[in-house]
Amino acid sequence: MATLRELKTRIGSVASSEKITGAMKMISSAKMHKAEMSLRRLQPFRRQVESIIGTLLTADAEFSSPLLEERPVAKVTIVVFGSDDGLCGAYNNNIFKALLEHIGHLRESFGRDTAIELYPIGKKMLKACEKLHHSDGITVTTVEGVDSKTSGDGVRDFADSLCRQFAEGETDRVDFLYMGFHSVSRQRTSAEQLLPVVASTLSDNGVVADVRPCIFEPDAQTIFESVLPMFIMSVMHDVFTENRASEQAARVMAMQSANDNAKKLLEQLQLEYNKLRQQSITTELLDILGGQVR
Repeated sequence: MATLRELKTRIGSVASSEKITGAMKMISSAKMHKAEMSLRRLQPFRRQVESIIGTLLTADAEFSSPLLEERPVAKVTIVVFGSDDGLCGAYNNNIFKALLEHIGHLRESFGRDTAIELYPIGKKMLKACEKLHHSDGITVTTVEGVDSKTSGDGVRDFADSLCRQFAEGETDRVDFLYMGFHSVSRQRTSAEQLLPVVASTLSDNGVVADVRPCIFEPDAQTIFESVLPMFIMSVMHDVFTENRASEQAARVMAMQSANDNAKKLLEQLQLEYNKLRQQSITTELLDILGGQVR
């Protein structure tokens, strides 16, 4: 049986853990709300790009772009988003499980010999993906200078790099897999095709054809060639930001659970401490009374 001193030490340790998890929950909550605000700030630009593409799709013109080229798929690049930090529950494990399912789906669609190149974003996801390196035609490539916290010019450069690789034939398809943010308690894994840009890519990302009559200057094809990279960049910015928001939401839930468990354990230890202390006092009183009788 634990002594009063041991219980007091454990109570102090659990109380400290409760304070730490509570503080981490508040910090993660603030970061999550910041990422939500970033998502809202991105919406006007993305809606405008989607509106322009929707208008172009109604034009009586044939559009061509290296980013639209569909060819036999011999190699697929998958950008898989995770976290750089831990303490976010099963966040990275759930994404990794979805990645294995997605690889299986690609192999069923394009054949067992299809080469798969993984671009893990985040240290935790890189560590999880390393076990797949050089197994069954899968290679893992480290993306220098890009992590789960990358934003702004870093995201644009990464998107440009993916577009260049696809246009030069280094890969035949680019997918990304990430945890979509819906609310603090609801995140879902999402796998989408980024390149080549096909009708499903546009419709899945909110592009709706606009049938208003328009005059294009200089011409629809030139505008389309300029807007399509912007569309891809806006999608990438959204994915990076959603990944950050989902990571922090998962950490909020994990810290909330840890904080609740610490409170329950603290109550149990305090109850045990009080019982043991009362038992000690009772024993001392009995000893005193026994001495008086003698």
